[in-house]
Amino acid sequence: MVRKGPAGPGGLIIVDKPSGMTSHDVVSKVRRLAKTRRVGHAGTLDPMATGVLVIGVERSTKLLNHLVLTDKTYTATIRLGAATTTDDADGEITDATDASGLSRPQILAGIAILRGEIQQRPSSVSAIKVDGERAYVRVRAGETVDLAARPVVVSRFELISEPRLLDRFCDLDVIVDCSSGTYVRALARDLGQLLGVGGHLTVLRRTRVGPFSLDQALTLDELAELADPIVLPLPQAIGAAMPIRQITEAEAAELSFGRTIEPVGIRGTHGALKPGGVAVALLEESAGRSRPVLGFTPAGS
Repeated sequence: MVRKGPAGPGGLIIVDKPSGMTSHDVVSKVRRLAKTRRVGHAGTLDPMATGVLVIGVERSTKLLNHLVLTDKTYTATIRLGAATTTDDADGEITDATDASGLSRPQILAGIAILRGEIQQRPSSVSAIKVDGERAYVRVRAGETVDLAARPVVVSRFELISEPRLLDRFCDLDVIVDCSSGTYVRALARDLGQLLGVGGHLTVLRRTRVGPFSLDQALTLDELAELADPIVLPLPQAIGAAMPIRQITEAEAAELSFGRTIEPVGIRGTHGALKPGGVAVALLEESAGRSRPVLGFTPAGS
């Protein structure tokens, strides 16, 4: 049964997404668990990927657009010795070259080239739109899609275990810290190209998105056992992601009407909580005033 009536403040749910589900599948499941259709997500994960998916419920869906989720961490397994149509294990092999002769120094040298500020060509089966249509839709329809390279930042790309030889393949377990918009499967593809053997992802797990990590994440089965799946109510969700300003009831009333209040010298977007820990708005200070950029309470409250 879908909840009716005015939407409550809701909050965030940090899901440990299972493999084999799309991010939309997870949203559909959370809608049933939270008994509302007002559910959204930030930072899509591929079906084969697992790990942190940030879900917003009720009025907290609006919060998703204001969260700073630009830094992400992944663990992954790269298979050297074969390139695929999708740059991961879900695609068909397009080229295979014996990678068993690669040395650790060669691999580390290739990885080093892909660290830092780089120009990366996204995978052709990404969700990037081409003339209004997702690239992966065009690829599945038989089109050839070649996306332009774009700047990304890979601040960490390291081996976390010794390379493993499997017949003609060489498997690498890695950890990646990167900016939003970075495709780890494109790193696998490009590493394989640099080493002359082809490469693709076989495992991808997101362990962190901005301030949210696997430590806060629950599986869908674990969420189903809870009376209320919202593990981070709106005030706590705001506090986990940005600075908090405590305001008075009078200031809260002003903000509820979209009016400004006196600034206190906080830089960037921050949350405003009134007595009782109620989330009132997100604020930004400019031109000598503190202005609401997103409100959570009805006018006059």
